[in-house]
Amino acid sequence: MKIHLTRRAELAVISIDAPPLNLYSLDLDAEFHDALDELGDARALLVNASGRVVSGGVDVGLFAAQEYREDAQALFDRMLLLPHRIAALEIPTVFAAHALCLTWAFEVALACDLVLAAESARFGLVEKVVGLTPTMGGTQRLAARAGVGRAKELVMTGDLYDAATLERWNVVNRVLPDEGFAAEAERFAGALATGPTRAHFATKQVLAHFENGGVPAADAAVTTIASALFETEDLPRAVHSFLTDGPGRATFTGR
Repeated sequence: MKIHLTRRAELAVISIDAPPLNLYSLDLDAEFHDALDELGDARALLVNASGRVVSGGVDVGLFAAQEYREDAQALFDRMLLLPHRIAALEIPTVFAAHALCLTWAFEVALACDLVLAAESARFGLVEKVVGLTPTMGGTQRLAARAGVGRAKELVMTGDLYDAATLERWNVVNRVLPDEGFAAEAERFAGALATGPTRAHFATKQVLAHFENGGVPAADAAVTTIASALFETEDLPRAVHSFLTDGPGRATFTGR
């Protein structure tokens, strides 16, 4: 197995485990999709990796095997489906990068809602070394986070960037110490799993409208999205808790 799915209460953890370099392969891709199929009632997802790197990239043999353009596009369409599925999840998603994180793994990270990085982590979209451009959404998702200019820089140079730099550019959300990184990332994601899950999804919906059409598109959708939360269990209970017990004492079921 190259992908492992475990549960920590209401937190699902998908771990990449394909030593020595956690390279993308079709087998790994299939197992990742299987894990997503099995998330069940999880209320948050943490994606991490084992080994000395998060990933060294894609098995380049996949590219060598593509004889025709149509075959290459079919491969790229399949590869793009994975970050699409992650981005569409109705729960908070967190990617934890403890070390070197290249190409496909970086693109999966960018498809998650939040990216945590250890101090020594480094990131890169290095597809230019084989004459390719990123095909799993990394370019456009970098642009959404850091701007078009930074996206062009990362992709065109193919350089490696440290966690602190990418935090400054709004690509990485938080940089955490190497020591105890895995446990802290799990604690962080676990806290999201106990929150108002439906409200978190509403936040994702509003921001999807913003990404697609800016503030006007988000404004046109936000009241419909937010008002629907009054049909959940969590919102009225949390409002009642606030009024009777004070702020910060509500618990959430995700319903």
